[in-house]
Amino acid sequence: MLPDDRFSVDPVEHRPDKPEEACGVFGVYAPGEPVANLAYFGLFALQHRGQESAGIATFEGDQVHLHKEMGLVTQVFTEGKLKELPGDLAIGHTRYSTTGSSRVVNAQPALAKSRLGSLALAHNGNLVNTKELREALAETNHDFATTTDSEAIALAIAEEVNHGNDWIQGAINAFKRCQGAFSLAIGTPNGMIGTRDPNGVRPLVLGTLAQESHSAPLRYVLASETCALDIIGADYVRDIQPGEMVWITEEGIQSIFWAEQPARKLCIFEMIYFARPDSVMHDETLYSYRLRIGRQLAKESTIDADIVIAVPDSGIPAAIGFSQASGIPYAEGLIKNRYVGRTFIQPTQGMREAGIRMKLNPLKDVLAGKRVIIVDDSIVRGTTSRKIVRTLRDAGAIEVHMRISSPPVTHPCFYGIDTDSQDHLIAATKSIEDIAKQIEVDSLQYLSWEGMLDATRENPGEFCSACFTGDYPIGIPETVKRSKLMLEKTAN
Repeated sequence: MLPDDRFSVDPVEHRPDKPEEACGVFGVYAPGEPVANLAYFGLFALQHRGQESAGIATFEGDQVHLHKEMGLVTQVFTEGKLKELPGDLAIGHTRYSTTGSSRVVNAQPALAKSRLGSLALAHNGNLVNTKELREALAETNHDFATTTDSEAIALAIAEEVNHGNDWIQGAINAFKRCQGAFSLAIGTPNGMIGTRDPNGVRPLVLGTLAQESHSAPLRYVLASETCALDIIGADYVRDIQPGEMVWITEEGIQSIFWAEQPARKLCIFEMIYFARPDSVMHDETLYSYRLRIGRQLAKESTIDADIVIAVPDSGIPAAIGFSQASGIPYAEGLIKNRYVGRTFIQPTQGMREAGIRMKLNPLKDVLAGKRVIIVDDSIVRGTTSRKIVRTLRDAGAIEVHMRISSPPVTHPCFYGIDTDSQDHLIAATKSIEDIAKQIEVDSLQYLSWEGMLDATRENPGEFCSACFTGDYPIGIPETVKRSKLMLEKTAN
């Protein structure tokens, strides 16, 4: 696995100290355009959503061309490889594994064959009924090449098509067999499908590329975020809605709502942290939302200090907002090495003890003698936070006050974010005062749940915030719950 360089990994237990995103999906239908190249740049813009593997499948008539490997987008694809992916339609994926192990066979897009031809599927999210779906498919003699829920969705579509359905009805029938979170971009020889689960937990947007002439057909793009539209010069049209499927062909786009009672439950962590700050949700960039939660955090927990700094890069907008609302000057106190990826060279013991400095280095002349407020987006296990605090104190900070622009993470996610089991979530087992002692800060405050949701300026009921509350909007089988939840505690 190639971890996102935003995340710090504990050198002993090798667990990430931030939630990790599942993946990014991209699809483009653009006859006459180099669709593989467009997919490459779309995935490049979505690299923050997954750094383990990348893949692109293209459709040239009935023929499918596929290339996928472990690694970053720039490592997996070259100009030569992209030239080997001709066609009018491309499906791309960049992955961080949540269901299925970290192996190249589990890289996406996932392929499946049907009586109407092959399909290629890119999936963001996580099913909660994977075991049941795979067992049902196994009973009808389907062979699995991977251990992923994404392959199960692809095989379910192929099975429904093989029962005599066309692509539209076959896909709808398969979606109704899936429970959990899924935003999908699917390529077929006849057109491209985009859909979201009935709760819309994971994002998916629709865009168009400019027409060569008024008579030329529109060319459509599907992507996890609008930043992937921007990079290829596509115009954002709208979000794909929860429980909606779009069918895109040379004749245009058809919209079908296949879920009986869709209920929007977008993951609030997309707003707080996962999506890029330049991506647009609810008609504004996420940078604007993150400024607001920083301002709200300051209203709830201002303390006398000399400077406000951020844990770069994800804490920067909230730290700026905190500074604006508190009147305490914002400064850069930590410099991030943005080129740190995975290294197979083991550091010395002294370097391991320094740990965090491979990624974050302090500005000693900024920090020395200062009372510092440091803003981050979340704390999961606390190991990285403690290292950062020690780094600031070693640089001369006389006080360190940590402010977190989200509530305490007390419950694991089952919908496509790789969080630890509940007993490894520091806020699930310790009070805020105890956490403050463990990470060695002078004070610690989190943003309130109400403040986080009020800052969206949307209906609070339209977001999933189960990682903060344990209120899961999609039912989870008991066997799946037991894998992550401390049921003996939550049952009381």
